Amino acid sequence: MLTGLIGAPIKHSASPAMHEAAAAAVGLRGHYQLIEVAGADRAQLRGLLDGVRQMGFAGVNVTYPYKEAVVALLDELAPEAKAMAAVNTVVVRDNRLIGHNTDTTGFARAVAPLVAASGHGPVALVGAGGVGKAIAFALVSLGISELRIVDADRTKAEALAALLRDHPGVSVADTVEAALRGAVGLVNGTPVGMLPNRDTPVPGGLLHDGLWVADAIYSPLWTPLLTAAKARGARVMTGRELAIHQAADGFKLFTGREASVEAIAAAFDGVMARRYGAG
Repeated sequence: MLTGLIGAPIKHSASPAMHEAAAAAVGLRGHYQLIEVAGADRAQLRGLLDGVRQMGFAGVNVTYPYKEAVVALLDELAPEAKAMAAVNTVVVRDNRLIGHNTDTTGFARAVAPLVAASGHGPVALVGAGGVGKAIAFALVSLGISELRIVDADRTKAEALAALLRDHPGVSVADTVEAALRGAVGLVNGTPVGMLPNRDTPVPGGLLHDGLWVADAIYSPLWTPLLTAAKARGARVMTGRELAIHQAADGFKLFTGREASVEAIAAAFDGVMARRYGAG
């Protein structure tokens, strides 16, 4: 079974280990190929996807910065991917490319305990790009009372809010500070904090022990945002759970078989231990 990942930069990705472990757990021989292409335009992306179709791939994952750019190049979109106009999983079926979004299902499963424990209160979301969209749809599916979206590009935040117009309580905030006022949760859906970047999308002074804080990034697991949040007493969730659950959902789409979450988690933890040490 041949699968892979299109994006840049992706050398840090744990996806090969996770998907190959999932394949082995169900008796398949899997190879997961990293396809790192920076700055691809529409024609180059189309060429990559045609290659996936022609070379016998079961499908590919898509990551930053192409989750939105690939949408118009696919033959079909699953309902959730169509609704948010962002794709992280492309399945090849009968020579057709079908787009899905397992970031949404994966993040919903990962964050549900934090949302429930905080009474489904208001959540601030920083970032309205590809992964931010998926996170937003996951959060509203869990029944939070309010979603405040903030992005350096306000038009992106407004476009995401428009996609969610059927859900009450979705708004665009002018600043991170405004988004966090009275919020019980905070999610970083931007690449800020992903190595080699060591910045944070949220000033430390805005973090406190009444918040839960989640980050979609897992390279490193402990981003500057999460480190600061933990130091201030907030409950935190690293990108580990999202990575594991989105991979499990993607594997099922590629193969039609249930993935072993345990095997995927063990593979992910192995990658992290080798990269950063067992601690």
